[in-house]
Amino acid sequence: MDDARTDRKIPMEKLSIVVPCYNEEESLPIFYDSLKEVSSELSSLESGPQNIELILVDDGSSDGTLETFKLLSNKREAPFSIHWISFSRNFGKESALFAGLEAASGDWICTMDADMQDPPSLLPTMWNEISDGEYDCISTRRDDRTGEPPVRSAFARLFYRIINCLSDAEIVDGARDFRLMSRQMADAVLMLKERNRFIKGIYGWVGFKTKWISYDNVERAAGTTKWNFWKLTRYAIDGIVAFSTAPLAIASILGIIACIIALMYAAFIFIRALIFGDPVAGWPTMMVIILLLGGAQLLCIGVVGRYLANTYIESKQRPIYIVRETGGSVSD
Repeated sequence: MDDARTDRKIPMEKLSIVVPCYNEEESLPIFYDSLKEVSSELSSLESGPQNIELILVDDGSSDGTLETFKLLSNKREAPFSIHWISFSRNFGKESALFAGLEAASGDWICTMDADMQDPPSLLPTMWNEISDGEYDCISTRRDDRTGEPPVRSAFARLFYRIINCLSDAEIVDGARDFRLMSRQMADAVLMLKERNRFIKGIYGWVGFKTKWISYDNVERAAGTTKWNFWKLTRYAIDGIVAFSTAPLAIASILGIIACIIALMYAAFIFIRALIFGDPVAGWPTMMVIILLLGGAQLLCIGVVGRYLANTYIESKQRPIYIVRETGGSVSD
C-alpha cells in the first residue's frame, strides 16, 4: 500500500474543478476572477497541476447563468479550460454534482460552489495536503455558522447528531461539498447511481482516507441562498432514509411499546371495574389513548411509506439528469 501511494505521487497532471450552479448569474464573475488568480498560483507550485479544467453545471437556472457560462468560456483569458453542461430543468444540486463528476477527466477532482462560500483561496493549501499521496481526499468544514438564523443552525446540529447515531457512514458536522479527491474516489462515488442522492452520506459511505480542513464561515458574495428551512428539512429526511434503516426499527419498537401500554391499561380498567364497579369512568383518558395510538400508527405507516416511495422511485430507473446543451472552450 505504501508503495502504491508513492507511485501515485506527482506529477499530478490534470485537475478538474466541478461547480454546480443554480441561479448564480451574480456570483459567477466574482468566482471566475478569484479562480483565475488561484489557478495561476496552483500552476506555479513545484508539484502543481499541469492542466486545469473548470466544469460548470447549470441546474436549470431561471436567470442568466447559462449566458454567463457562454460569456466566460469565450473570454479565453484564464489559465484553465472551461466546459459547461446545461440541464433541461432543475434536477437538484446532487444531480449537478454527479453530472460534473461524470464529465471530469482530471486525475484529481475538486467540487465547490460558485457563491464564494467555498473560498478558492483554500485550493493551494488543499493541493499541498493531498500532493504527498497520504490522503485520498481533502475535505472542508465550517468552524461556525455565523450569519445563519439560530433556529436553522440548531436544527442542523441536531440533524448531524441524529444521522451519525443512525448511520454507519460518517457525516461530519459543518461539512461542505468543497473537497479535493482522487480519481479513484470520484469513480467510486460515480458507481453509486441511486436517484435519491445524499452526497455527504455517499462520500462517507465510499470511505477512503480523508483529511479535514476547517475555516470560518463565509457569507455569499452575491445572490440569495436557494435553501429554505423546509427544503433543508426534506433534504435531512432524505439523508436519514438513504443511509439508515433505523427509523423502520424505531417504528417497530414504538408499535411494541404501544401494545404493551394498551395491555397494561386494559388490565387496569378490568381490575378497577372489579373493585369499584364503574367501567365507564375514564372516558377522556380513553380518548387520549386512542388518539395517541392512532397517531403512532400513522407515524409508523409514514416511515414505512417513505422507504417504499424511495424503492418505487429507484425501481423506475429514470435518469439522474437530462442534458439540454453543452459547450466550452480550450484555454490559450
